Amino acid sequence: MQNKLAYLIVAALFLTFNATSVLAQPVKVQDAESIHFNSTVVDGHSDTMMNVIDDETWLPVNDIGEETSFHLDIPKAQTGGIDAPFFAAYTSGYYDNNPRTISRTLALINALYWTEEQNPEDFNISSTTKEIQQTVRNNKIAAIPTIEGAYSLQEHNAIELLHQYNDLGIKVLGFNWNYSNALGEGTDRVYGDPERTPSEGGLTELGADVAREMNTIGMAIDVSHMSRNTFFDVLDVTDAPVIASHSGVDAVKAHPRNLTDEQLLALEENGGLINIVFYPAFLTNDETGSVDDIVDHIDHAVNLIGIDHVGLGSDFDGASMPEDLQNAAEMPKVTEELVERGYSSREIEKLLGGNALRVLNEVESAAEHDASKRGVSPVVKPDLEMGEAVSSRTPLLEAEIATKRGAPVDADSFNVIVDGIDYEPEYDSETSTVSLQLSEELQERFHVVTFEAKNRAGKVTRETRIFYIED
Repeated sequence: MQNKLAYLIVAALFLTFNATSVLAQPVKVQDAESIHFNSTVVDGHSDTMMNVIDDETWLPVNDIGEETSFHLDIPKAQTGGIDAPFFAAYTSGYYDNNPRTISRTLALINALYWTEEQNPEDFNISSTTKEIQQTVRNNKIAAIPTIEGAYSLQEHNAIELLHQYNDLGIKVLGFNWNYSNALGEGTDRVYGDPERTPSEGGLTELGADVAREMNTIGMAIDVSHMSRNTFFDVLDVTDAPVIASHSGVDAVKAHPRNLTDEQLLALEENGGLINIVFYPAFLTNDETGSVDDIVDHIDHAVNLIGIDHVGLGSDFDGASMPEDLQNAAEMPKVTEELVERGYSSREIEKLLGGNALRVLNEVESAAEHDASKRGVSPVVKPDLEMGEAVSSRTPLLEAEIATKRGAPVDADSFNVIVDGIDYEPEYDSETSTVSLQLSEELQERFHVVTFEAKNRAGKVTRETRIFYIED
């Protein structure tokens, strides 16, 4: 009996030792490929849609379903194991022309929808964490729509246009691209000032309203490109985690676009995320940059604020890339370097995309949901398809309003919103058609229309379409 007991004790100690040894073993470099391609890889920023559209017409012409010269296309993303890239609608250059800024933003969002239409087997616009995860399980690229630089949001249209962007699937919205706007000050420089004087400005009252509304609808706030005052003002206002979609660490490379340790600690307290950018000018004093530099920034952020608050945000097609990571196909090199530096497989999974999905999910969870508005929703069927052309600058915009099982609708609730402006439409009860005949000519090319209807309990149905004016 004593011999048996001794044997069991020795066996238990042996198993415990071996289990501990297995857990303590560092990840082998040859395991990097397996870790990378078994993780959900989220890239927090790309400007690829700028390459999809024609420079003059802003119509989509370049299909990234084929091999291109761009940093990011579908074949490169597949080779590099990128599952869920953020695709930004980047608009910085039309500060004093609100209709043109709206048009440019919509042109780039439209390009994303066109890309999905061209590549239905490989590419799916995904605007919730559930959709992202399902798309990845279906072996497709989950394209996450975002906006970089909310210059289209002004006092007269901000909240309604924000909701239209939400209808179009915009998941993340950045207030600034360096320069100030109606929402707040950009990265420590005043727009139009050739001296680039550091700004003492921060979030405006309108910016605070937009931030709160984004919390309500479950859209994440992107704090990259904000001035430091605006950054802290946003954190004072928001109840949801924020994302720095593509920034570096100021302690590693001092730069106005990088986050200071004080900002990083505030980001940790907020529950948010910094996605480390790949642009060499933000990483190092060496013009070429390297994967080592990217991971140096990751190391500092992880050591300061923990593994749960750091991710990746390349800036593909919006900046130059490190000499040893020239495009999306080479993304696994980041994982290889993380393995070399001793990160565990679980830690790497978080850095590659787990943290980004966690933040997006928490933003969704913080949104308001009114369970009191029940009943059968009206069905809204716009005449326009997404991205359709119209021939007139004063178009007639129409939609059929149908109800399931004959449920009543509130005819007084019908609204038509164009470019963030709310209009009261006509309603023909015989044909169940809502229509808006615009009397003033639309400026610029791209526009967005939303048809809204409610049932008697107040449950809202919205259908939103981008359209453009034919030349």
